[in-house]
Amino acid sequence: MLSRSDVEHVALLARLGLTEAELMLMEGQLNHTLEQFRVLAELDTEAIPPTAQVIELENILRADVPGPSLSAEEALAGAPERMGDAFVVPLVVDAGEG
Repeated sequence: MLSRSDVEHVALLARLGLTEAELMLMEGQLNHTLEQFRVLAELDTEAIPPTAQVIELENILRADVPGPSLSAEEALAGAPERMGDAFVVPLVVDAGEG
């Protein structure tokens, strides 16, 4: 069980400015969570293989199928400034650095 001073210490480390009511609530919630872990620790899990993911992962992305795309002229049509088939953008890094 966590004491009130334990909860205050954790709140201080986390830079949380908790009120008295919030400290009381947090103490109860944290102790309840620790109790649930204690119950889980009592379970026999020898026959259960280790797992990193409790649900099956599924790729929800569509297949990457090539399709029609914009021409360079269409893509650059709204560019404020261009040089040939490229956008002109402001210099971000000083060429002298580095």
